[in-house]
Amino acid sequence: MAKEFDVCVIGSGPGGYVAAIRASQLGFNTAIVEKRHLGGVCLNIGCIPTKALLRSAEVFENIEHAGDYGINVKDYSADFGGMVKRSRNVANKMSKGVQFLMKANKIEVFEGKGVFESKKQIKVVDDKDKTKEQIKAKNFIIATGARPRELPNIKIDGEMVIDSEKAMQLEKQPKKMVIIGAGAIGVEFAYFYHTIGTEVTIVELQDTLVPVEDKDVGKELGKIYKKKGLDVRTGSTVEKVEKKGKGVKVTIKSGDKEETVEADVVLSAVGVTGNVEGIGLDEIGVEYEKGAIKIDKETMQTSVDNIYAIGDVAGGPWLAHKASHEGIICVEKLAGEDPLPMNYNNIPGCTYCEPQIASVGYTEEQAKEEGYDIKVGKFPFSASGKASGLGHEEGFVKVIFDEKYGEWLGCHMIGSHVTELIAEAVVARDLETTGHEIISAVHPHPTMSEAVMEAVAEAYGEGVHLGSKPKKK
Repeated sequence: MAKEFDVCVIGSGPGGYVAAIRASQLGFNTAIVEKRHLGGVCLNIGCIPTKALLRSAEVFENIEHAGDYGINVKDYSADFGGMVKRSRNVANKMSKGVQFLMKANKIEVFEGKGVFESKKQIKVVDDKDKTKEQIKAKNFIIATGARPRELPNIKIDGEMVIDSEKAMQLEKQPKKMVIIGAGAIGVEFAYFYHTIGTEVTIVELQDTLVPVEDKDVGKELGKIYKKKGLDVRTGSTVEKVEKKGKGVKVTIKSGDKEETVEADVVLSAVGVTGNVEGIGLDEIGVEYEKGAIKIDKETMQTSVDNIYAIGDVAGGPWLAHKASHEGIICVEKLAGEDPLPMNYNNIPGCTYCEPQIASVGYTEEQAKEEGYDIKVGKFPFSASGKASGLGHEEGFVKVIFDEKYGEWLGCHMIGSHVTELIAEAVVARDLETTGHEIISAVHPHPTMSEAVMEAVAEAYGEGVHLGSKPKKK
């Protein structure tokens, strides 16, 4: 006999578990179905454990440069197994935290894969497709997330070619690695492995690293990575991967030139695709295309009236905080509340390599394509007293404003821990703050955050620390 609920969430990642908690808070009798680990990809094999690995690399890099700070350190080395173990411990702790939250909010958890039998009922099956439970619900929220996308000619086999999950849990540190794709996942793993001693070649089809970011940011990261000693191949493709002994032979094409690079392993980091298959969407008429469920972005409703979709399975941007926010809006709408709609042009993106990258809004190129006349300001961290004191002078803050009305169109940062700074731009844009209001708001000195104000001042010809000539008003 099927158990009955007001809301059933399929998937327990940052979208799913947040939606379930909010539903319970609003008085809904709530269930959640998870086929693997509570917390989903993000907490278990994504955002959280990779940040733990990156922190280990950052600490190692700090020790490596300890002499720059007047500190002598002898006999240090990277313990790859220890780094992986710490990463798994952090992930396990967070997953247990979600378990606690489910109990605290009286949300019933079902282990298994949720498959629709009708728009009002799913079955929960085990890994052999045997039915364990049946659940009826007035409303379903699909939050099944996404998985790594495969290139047609480069199949992920878990040995020669691996995905991000395998990359964070390798048993042995590779001596040489080729990474395909220079998006967030690619450049983060490139930083981690290179920092602890792996020879890394990173291959990107586009002309700059992190191609979704402002071009100035991608160019800057490319220069920094080359200076660090990474082999950066932009405007290039991996044509094939062949096994050679215990390693691989990778054919890389740049323009008309082909070159072979040998490595221990290849990491495929060319994006993700939503988990839309095998959950009964076709049978009940939920529309999707190219790995993403179609939704009404004000309510998250699918083409079926009582079924909703949030997070990666509903398309980009593929970010945990976007998924969580969609989940809250979805459930509050179900409860008859009137939440503010999601502003998809004001979702910050963060990349946690070192230097870090953070951005929100239009790139300079996008702003021009939209027809804006713009003011652009840039402030390098080399002119920041705090950055100099920290020993991290690389990077900059770049801001873009509409010349006519003063709207803050975009903000782009590359530098040490800039992911902690981007929220100022997000909130300011949400409040329709003008450039002069940012300039007049007193920023503490010395901090990295004052670089935001300095960049805005440069955009308006009011900067005082770069020797710039005032701009005509």
